[in-house]
Amino acid sequence: MQTGKTIPSISLCCGDFSARDTLSSGQCFRWSERDGRMCGTAMGRYVEIAQKGDIVTIYGADSGDEALWRRYLDLDRDYAAIRALVVQTEPRLREAAALSGGIHILAQEPWEALCSFLISQNNHIPRIRGIIRRLCMTCGQPAAGWEYAAEGSEPTADAMRFPTPEDMAGLTEKDWKALGCGYRAGYLAELVRETVAGRFRVEDLCRASTGDARQALLKRKGVGPKVAECVLLYGLGRLECFPIDVWVGRGLQGEFTGMEALRRSEYAGVVQQYIFEYMRLRKER
Repeated sequence: MQTGKTIPSISLCCGDFSARDTLSSGQCFRWSERDGRMCGTAMGRYVEIAQKGDIVTIYGADSGDEALWRRYLDLDRDYAAIRALVVQTEPRLREAAALSGGIHILAQEPWEALCSFLISQNNHIPRIRGIIRRLCMTCGQPAAGWEYAAEGSEPTADAMRFPTPEDMAGLTEKDWKALGCGYRAGYLAELVRETVAGRFRVEDLCRASTGDARQALLKRKGVGPKVAECVLLYGLGRLECFPIDVWVGRGLQGEFTGMEALRRSEYAGVVQQYIFEYMRLRKER
């Protein structure tokens, strides 16, 4: 953040949590690390998050935002207890759970999660982030606190709000392709049209059962089982959901075969994150 400005901040106590690991774990695509801080926009606000031990300081937030950020970062859930239960149920996950012990499941906005995971299909994280950055710069609006990340008098891509359906209404399928969406362009253009016309609102699924929400998502063009499970988990807070991407799929076909009890558990989404991180990071080691 720029110096010479009075920047509000809040500090939260949060044991068993890693801001860096959580915000770079493939759940979301709006965060980047700079100078030891995680910088990005969520819920219409640009912030920078620094962590020292169990204290997380959020620059750009004020005291009235504490509940909002505790919910977004899921700081009030006992992840240590979940991890202990998972390892007790399935000792094969001990190393994976230890590796990912500081990762929480973020409470993202449903619309952003749905669009982001449509873009994510058959894609890799750096490219997904690039597409979303271009989308936000093309039709997003400056986030609250954008001036803390400004380059001169203009907000950076990190400090733009994720566009609303109405913001995106003017994008044609050709425009989506120009942003780099490829074959996904038609899916996104139709989703925006249906949402702006009032025939579908992903936020309405917050009140539906998990089964009904899943079926409603699967009716959307381009939404398959993996995207639906990601939206349910990361956008609608259904921790019982278990997305299977290429990394998780490899794990389930290899050393983590079986595990049906955990895949049907109330914390299946946390188990999935352990397997995802373990398989992805193992390749990098």
